[in-house]
Amino acid sequence: MARWLRPLVGALLLLEGAAALSFLHHRYEELVQALFRVQSQCPYVTRIYSIGRSVEGRHLYVLEFSDYPGIHEPLEPEFKYVGNMHGNEVLGRELLLQLSEFLCEEYRRGNERITRLIHGTRIHIMPSMNPDGYEVAAKQGPDSNGYLTGRNNANGVDLNRNFPDLNTFMYYSREISGPNHHIPLPDNWKSQVEPETLAVIQWISSYNFVLSANLHGGAVVANYPYDKSQDQRFRSHRRTVNTPTPDDKLFQKLAKTYSYAHSWMHRGWNCGDYFADGITNGASWYSLSKGMQDFNYLYTNCFEITLELSCNKFPPEEDLERQWMANREALVAFIEEVHQGIKGMVSDENNNGIAGAVISVQGISHDITSGDMGDYFRLLLPGTYTVTASAEGYQPLTVTTTVGPAAPSLVHFQLKQEVVRKPVERKASGTRMNNKALQKKVVPRATRQGTQR
Repeated sequence: MARWLRPLVGALLLLEGAAALSFLHHRYEELVQALFRVQSQCPYVTRIYSIGRSVEGRHLYVLEFSDYPGIHEPLEPEFKYVGNMHGNEVLGRELLLQLSEFLCEEYRRGNERITRLIHGTRIHIMPSMNPDGYEVAAKQGPDSNGYLTGRNNANGVDLNRNFPDLNTFMYYSREISGPNHHIPLPDNWKSQVEPETLAVIQWISSYNFVLSANLHGGAVVANYPYDKSQDQRFRSHRRTVNTPTPDDKLFQKLAKTYSYAHSWMHRGWNCGDYFADGITNGASWYSLSKGMQDFNYLYTNCFEITLELSCNKFPPEEDLERQWMANREALVAFIEEVHQGIKGMVSDENNNGIAGAVISVQGISHDITSGDMGDYFRLLLPGTYTVTASAEGYQPLTVTTTVGPAAPSLVHFQLKQEVVRKPVERKASGTRMNNKALQKKVVPRATRQGTQR
């Protein structure tokens, strides 16, 4: 009952005063105009920036919503939506434009839910990752667009098969008890990726994103990592080998948040396929190598899922309003999922933030790291956890904390520097200093009395 109640209540909160929006397909110039129109209407809570250019030179624009645009506020999580990665899968592109207009309009109206969301979250919206492919698809139009027309970028590359393959390194690393997060990139990775992919990798390396969704089309299901199967014995493209992450239950919950807030995704039967609860593990559906959602999880702190939103990759304009109404509550509810688990500051004894500190949760073999200011965000399901913060040159600190179903628990870590013991000194006669003298020389009195090791 509760699962159905939350989307209903949220939807009612959004209905009041909802603005009348235009439901049209937007070519590149029209998309840019729409973004700048939103920015001009809500100048104090929005910012537009470009993360780079496509093969044909089109900007990859991002619209940011925040009460302090352009600034990362400590303990305020970063969220992102990415649309139109496949140029001919256009519904996500239009939904993100609608979402941008909606957030701006509802903020101006004083909608408490939207105001709270914008003031407490830094939201980044990229309507199109593949503007060149979209232009190819748009020339064909909804009626004659084929499965592959405009799917790839201008170099003919599928961008969702173009990220460095970190899964293979991770599966091997797991066997030898190696690193379970922030898997390093291969030395020659830049020569293997497209301009759009390079721009996104540099983007997600520059912002400490916590949660993300990548909007696609061709099915109706919320797809979560891993996309690539660990079982390499199968060579065919389509195979069913469930390959869960260490955060599998959390990813299922994130996917269900979207599917049950969506008007019909949760029903399971869509486009001739059936997915229980409207969700699926990516590799269980079919194995996909070098995809973006796995890359986010293995290279950054970001938990990303892929949303397949329509049977028709390029729906006609008369269907856009119905699709917006079906997805509106889900798009907002999913952003709110960034506010769960634990968060806090990792600092030294002088209250200086420690960047790159590792946050480990006992029983979940996937760590995250603190950001440049020392703040961290670890998405977790409700429960009690043993959490350790560690950083080079500091003594690790372990605490036990309980996570509730609502707001994230605030857990700060103040790490003490490791005690560096000097080499044992020897007298000229060769006799060693006695232990009491060595202890007095090396370890400060306060440390000897009360340091937690």
